[in-house]
Amino acid sequence: MTRLGLTVRQHLVSLAVKRPYRVVVAKPGLDGHDRGAKVIARALRDAGFEVIYTGLHQTPDQVVQAVIQEDADAVGLSLLSGAHLTLVPRVIDGLREQGRDDVLVMVGGIIPEADIPVLKDLGVSQVFTPGAPLPAIGAWLEEALDQREGGVGD
Repeated sequence: MTRLGLTVRQHLVSLAVKRPYRVVVAKPGLDGHDRGAKVIARALRDAGFEVIYTGLHQTPDQVVQAVIQEDADAVGLSLLSGAHLTLVPRVIDGLREQGRDDVLVMVGGIIPEADIPVLKDLGVSQVFTPGAPLPAIGAWLEEALDQREGGVGD
């Protein structure tokens, strides 16, 4: 069933949030594979988020600038190259330097289990590894942002 071009689920999601949340999806580093990032970007868009995809080969500074320019609520970093312990801290540090430590940082991709607690200690809110259900990613993000905004998820 559709209503104004939205499925019932999408309509309910968009009603649940107080405003459309903005999410930057980025591919930092030299990894040239972006199919997963594009799938996530589309799934988040379909769930009612405003999504900005930066494209491939972004430096941490470029990612931070995209977040600032787009006034994003969250950033999703997709990494398959193994450089997550180098690139993610640079993005987090850049956000803090710009006074945007309120931005939720998600990481997805090939992340060894042992590195997940390290990333969370650095300030990553959530890590999604291959096989994470797309609806679960959108639901987690919506709930986390609602809680941050003091809204529906409280």
